[in-house]
Amino acid sequence: MTAEIRVRRVLVTGAAGRIGRAVLALLAARGIEANALVLDDPGDLGGLGDLGRPGGLGGLGARLVVTGDAADPATVRAALDGADAVIHLAAIPTPERNTPQEVFAGNTVATFTVLEEAGRAGVRQVALASSWGTTGLPWTTDPDPHPPYVPVDADMPGQVEDPYGLSKQVDELTAAMMARRHAMSVVCLRYPYVGGFEERLLAHAARLAEQPDLGARDLWTYLEVDDAARAALLALGVPGPGAHTVHVCAPEVIVPFPTEELLRRFHPTTRLLRPLPGRTAPVDTAPARRLFGFTAERLIEF
Repeated sequence: MTAEIRVRRVLVTGAAGRIGRAVLALLAARGIEANALVLDDPGDLGGLGDLGRPGGLGGLGARLVVTGDAADPATVRAALDGADAVIHLAAIPTPERNTPQEVFAGNTVATFTVLEEAGRAGVRQVALASSWGTTGLPWTTDPDPHPPYVPVDADMPGQVEDPYGLSKQVDELTAAMMARRHAMSVVCLRYPYVGGFEERLLAHAARLAEQPDLGARDLWTYLEVDDAARAALLALGVPGPGAHTVHVCAPEVIVPFPTEELLRRFHPTTRLLRPLPGRTAPVDTAPARRLFGFTAERLIEF
């Protein structure tokens, strides 16, 4: 099914980031108003700027740009002005550049605050950026980690040893609680490696073609940034109340090798639940297709 989008104005948190900018551009193209919440205003998102301060004209079209921390209730309330939906992307995206406390506390408190204030404001449609990091594979201290089975799905037990992966697991639990608390629809999107083709995907693909072992922890998955934005918008059409967690990625791996050959070489103990012909991505994306009609369209060609 394809979700029906009935939103007029969307609050996009983390709007200055890679996916956030693509979301703003998509909303503008669809004629949907946007508010932007950013930690630091880059000046090119459009709108009125920080709580009414003139912003960058000719930017990405945000009606209102609010600068501040997504963990601060007052800031979030200001950013929600007129919004009837939220796409929550604001987060510290890796455990590698901040302290463990900053990563875990920053991400989880921001998600709690955004969803709580959105619910209190009457918002009933939320899309939330979760992550492949919930599997634990990217940053585990295990030098040779393997998923127990493929295709990986949202029910697979995680191997998390890092504060980022844990924060995203908690975000998904928070989403389930807030869906009950406020009768909301909250869709958690487990994003893989995301980027634009020229910005970083083509270079990433070339690097992994030379050294496929470097992609083993991500199972060679990826998603082009415009597809990532489209998934977030489609997720706003899922009726509530209820919380859902889905994987979204390209249907094929990012390297020019057969998937089953890659798995035999780099994940020999992983159980294959069904055949994965050709370069089929070893991740179950069917729930996203069934729930809101998403299938990645922008693919790397070999």
